[in-house]
Order: sequence, then structure tokens, then C-alpha cells
Amino acid sequence: MRPAMQNIAKSSFNNCLRLSKPSVQRSVIAFSQQSRSTSSKPNYEGHVPLSWFQTGLLTVGSAFMAITNPRRGDMVAALGETTAGPSLSWLRDQMLGSAEGRKILKERPRVNSSTVSMDQLAQLPDGTLGKAYVTWLERCGVTPDTREPVHYIEDPELAYVMQRYRECHDFYHCICNMPVNVESELALKWFEFANLGLPMTGLAALFGPLRLTPQKRARLFSEYVPWALKCGGSAKSLITVYWEERWTQNVEDIKKELGIWDAPPARWSRPLSEAKEAAERRARQASEGASNLKTPNA
Repeated sequence: MRPAMQNIAKSSFNNCLRLSKPSVQRSVIAFSQQSRSTSSKPNYEGHVPLSWFQTGLLTVGSAFMAITNPRRGDMVAALGETTAGPSLSWLRDQMLGSAEGRKILKERPRVNSSTVSMDQLAQLPDGTLGKAYVTWLERCGVTPDTREPVHYIEDPELAYVMQRYRECHDFYHCICNMPVNVESELALKWFEFANLGLPMTGLAALFGPLRLTPQKRARLFSEYVPWALKCGGSAKSLITVYWEERWTQNVEDIKKELGIWDAPPARWSRPLSEAKEAAERRARQASEGASNLKTPNA
């Protein structure tokens, strides 16, 4: 188990024991050890097997940490896994119901800077998904390498479905024209809950607004939430989209195909013009680098 998860689980476990009678303590320790022994073999690389008792402790601990400090991505990820329930099976069924989704499950592509060439995407024409995606990354100052790996889902295929959701989250931002800030993230959680049905997105959508100012909260519920529920609920299930095979496709055509329209205007921290300039600069550097490699030494 990763150190952060160990600390949360141990802390929750020890707190429970301190509040219990000695006889209860002995019973709980014995039960925990027995439960651990029945679920100790990993089912895939990075898998951390947990008993239902340990899962409960991790759920409580990660929920507390996720609410008090939403920047703890590892805790938010753990909460998403321990509360997923049957929603992942439903998402897998959605993928199995489409040719595009079945191909994703068969090939299991990953989205990070090792598997996707940002330099190549920057050289694509304006209006394509690839160019829009790399421009969005530049504008928001983020990379696709920050997604936590899955640890606590038993079934390897369902674990991949969760990983796929995480790694495609930025595509949802991009296609809906939404930046990375608290109110936009919450709006997208409402969208994802309507579209994908993951419990964690619903929990974030319900409790996240408590951290907003009254003015921002009012705008979230008056403008963004109605858009998110209507658009997310009527759009094609985004978990079935093979984004990496659509880099050269026109963004507006993709949105029409999926039934998506832009969210209400949001607050961006960086002008679009600057992001486009950064993307163009990346494209020029990539092109010059490729030309230098082709030029023979004198």
C-alpha cells in the first residue's frame, strides 16, 4: 500500500481501537488480520487488495481528507475507487455496446506525455481536436501526467475503466471549453455525474460548492448546473470515445456527434491568444527539431 494510504488507514484503524474496550480491540484486530489474509494477492500491477473492513476505513479516511483538502489528489482518487460500486460495471457495459468502446477495452490506451506527442498535436491545423487539446493544456498550465494510478479496484478490467475516466477528464474540459478552477471543476463534476454516473462525481458536486463564495455558488447553480445536467444527461457516454483516434477531426464536428455544447462563459486565468502563441511556438520548435535531424552533417 502506498505510504499516504497506509497512514490514513492506520490512523483511522488506531482511532477506532482507542475508543473501544479491550475485548472489542482484540476482536477487531483478529478480524482485520483474518480479512487481510484472504485478500492479499494483487490482481494487476499496482493493485492493493483490501478486505471490506479495510475498504470501509479507507473510504472514511479518504472522504475526510478529500473534503478538508481537495488538493489531495491521492485521497480524492481513493474515494472514487472505494465508492465506485456497480457504476464501473455499467460503464464497461456502455463501452462494450459500441465498436469504439470495445476497441478501447481491447487496446487499453493510456493518455500521458509518453504515449501522446504534444509536439505533433501542436502542428495540427487549427480547429482539430489535437490542436485544441494542446492549446487547452497550455492555457491551463497542466499536463496529462498528473493522474493517480488505480489501486483499490479488484477487477483488472474495471480498474482500467476507472483509469480511462481519469485520463480522459481533461478531454471533457477541452470539449466543453472549461478552464481549471474550483467553480468550473464543480460544474464538470455535475456534467460527469449526469453523463457517467460515478458516485464520486456526485459527492464532489454536492459537497464541493460549500467551499465557494455565495456569489460563485449562486452562479454555479443558476447557470452551470442546469447546463451540466441537460448537456451531460443527453450527450453520448463519453467513456466510449476513443479520443486518441480523433486528433485530426474537427472539434465542432465531434461536439455535434456527441451532442455537446459549450458551457456558460467561464473565468480563465490566461488569455486564449497567449495559449495559441505557446502552442504555435511548440509547433515551430518541433518542426525545426525534425528538420535538424534530417539535415546530414557536413
